[in-house]
Amino acid sequence: MINRDWERFGDSIRDTVQSAIDAGNFEELSQTVADTVNRAMDSFAKNIKYTGQAVRRERPGQTAGTSQNMENMPDKPPVPDVYRRTTSVKAWGYTFLTVGGIAGLSCLLLLAFGITGTMLGAGTTVGIASRSAGVMASLGLFGVPGIAGGLLAFKGFKKIKRAERFQAYVRTIGTREYCNVKELAQRAGRKTAPVIRDLKYMIRKRWFMEGYLVGKQTCLIVTDSMYKRYCGLENERIRNEREEQERKRLEGFKERREQERRQEEVKRLSPEIRRIIEEGDRYIRRIHECNDAIPGQEISAKISRMEVLVDRIFDRVEQNPESAGDIRRLMDYYLPTTVKLLDAYQELDDQPVQGENILSSKREIEGTLDTLNLAFEKLLDDLFQETAWDVSSDISVLRTMLAQEGLAEEDWKR
Repeated sequence: MINRDWERFGDSIRDTVQSAIDAGNFEELSQTVADTVNRAMDSFAKNIKYTGQAVRRERPGQTAGTSQNMENMPDKPPVPDVYRRTTSVKAWGYTFLTVGGIAGLSCLLLLAFGITGTMLGAGTTVGIASRSAGVMASLGLFGVPGIAGGLLAFKGFKKIKRAERFQAYVRTIGTREYCNVKELAQRAGRKTAPVIRDLKYMIRKRWFMEGYLVGKQTCLIVTDSMYKRYCGLENERIRNEREEQERKRLEGFKERREQERRQEEVKRLSPEIRRIIEEGDRYIRRIHECNDAIPGQEISAKISRMEVLVDRIFDRVEQNPESAGDIRRLMDYYLPTTVKLLDAYQELDDQPVQGENILSSKREIEGTLDTLNLAFEKLLDDLFQETAWDVSSDISVLRTMLAQEGLAEEDWKR
C-alpha cells in the first residue's frame, strides 16, 4: 500500500510538471508540487500507523479462510529483511527533479528573454559596452540559478535511477543471502565496474543494511550470518594456503639439502663414477623431456616408469660404486637406443595425418618400450643381488643365534 501511494504521488508530480511544460504556464507550480509532497508524507505516516495496528490485530488469530489459504500455499524461503525501502528516496528524487527542472527551465527562459531584450530593445542608441553589461547582468541573475536548478534536477534523476537499479538488484538476489556481482551486471545489462560502484554506494548508504563486497569485489553478501560463515571459510582457506606454502618451503629445503648431500657424496667418488652418474642424469632429463613432449596417457605411463627405473639404477651405482661395471651395456647401448626410439615416436606423433604405417610404427615402439622396462627392472634387481645375499646371510645367522638361545619359534611351542 505504501509503495503504491508513493508511486501515485510520484505520477502526480510528473503529470503536473508535464502539464505546466505543455501549457507554458508555470504559475503556482512550485506550490502544487510542495502540496503533493506534503500529502505524500502525511499518507506515509498514516499508513505506517495503520499497518502497525493491523499487524497487532491480526497476530492473535486468523480467520478460517486465511488459515486454509496459508496451508494451501507452497513453502517458499522468505526474502531476508535486510534491504532498505527506497520509496522515500524515489520521492525525493522526483522532488529534486521537478523543482530543479522548473527552476532551471524558468531561469533559462528568463535568461533568453533578458538577453533578447538587451540586444533588441535598446536599439542603436546604446553602445556595445552597455549591451555587454546587460548580457552579463542577465547571466548573473538567471544563469547561476539555472545551473543550480539543472544540477538539482540531475541529482534527482540519479536518485530515481539508482533506486530503480537497487530494486532490480534485490529482485535478482531473491531469497538468497549472496549473489555473484557478474550475475547482477548481466541481469541489469550493465558492465561490472559501474555495478560495483553502485553496490559500494548502496552499502555505504545502508540500502543493503548488512551488505558486504567480498572475494575481490566479485560477490555480494547481504546478511551478517552468511558473512560470518564466509569469514570462517576464508580464514580456513588462508590457513590451508599458509600450511601448503610452509609444506612446500620445507620440501624445497629438504630437496636442496638432499641435492647438497648428493653433490658432496658425488665429489667423494672417483672421476669415472662421477662421469657415469652425470651422464646418467643427462639421459634421465632427456627421457623426461620426451615424456613432456609426447601426449597420450598410455605412452606417458610407460615413459614415466622408464624414467623412475633408470633413476633408481644410477642411484644404486652412486650408493654402490662397485656395481658401475654392471651397467656398461646400459650406458653404451640401451639408453642411447631408448632416446632414439623416443625421438622417433615424437616425430611420428607430430605428423598431421596418421596413416597405417605411422600407427604400426608407433605400436612397435610402444611394445619395445615395454621390453626395455622389463630389462631395466631385471638390471635393477640384479644390482641389489649382493644386498639380497647379505640380508639372507644375516637372517640365517640371526636364526641360528636365536635357536642356540632357545628363542626360536619352535622352542615357544614346547
